[in-house]
Amino acid sequence: MNAPAPNYLPWPTDIDPRVEALVTEVIGRVADKWTMLILDVLAERGELRFTQVGREVPGISQKMLTQTLRQMERDGLVVRTVHPVIPPRVEYRLTDLGFSLGEAFCGVWIWAKDNLERIDAARASFDSRRPG
Repeated sequence: MNAPAPNYLPWPTDIDPRVEALVTEVIGRVADKWTMLILDVLAERGELRFTQVGREVPGISQKMLTQTLRQMERDGLVVRTVHPVIPPRVEYRLTDLGFSLGEAFCGVWIWAKDNLERIDAARASFDSRRPG
C-alpha cells in the first residue's frame, strides 16, 4: 500500500523576482555549513563573544568566522555589540530574524517572502554605516 502524498503548500505562481533572488541567496547561505553551525550555536547558547563562537564551531578559521558573522550581521540575522572596554569585547546574538531562519529552514520560500523588506532594510542600514 502506498503512503499518502505529503500535504505541500501550492507552488506560488506570481513570484516577485526579488523574493526569488533572496531565496537563492538564503539557500546558498543555509547550505553553507558555517552559517548553519553559527545559527545553531547562538540559538542554543545565546549571546556569545567572538572567541566563544569560534570555540563552539569546530574547524572554523578566524577569517571564515569573521566573514560569516559579518554576512549574517548584514542580513540582519545577528546583532554585533562592541563593549567599550580594553581590550574591546565583541559579542554576537541572534535577532528574531535569525531565529526565524532556523525555524523556517524547510519553508525558506515563505520565510523569504515574509522577510524580504526586513532584510532589505537591514542590508541598507548596514551598508550605510560602512565606508565605501
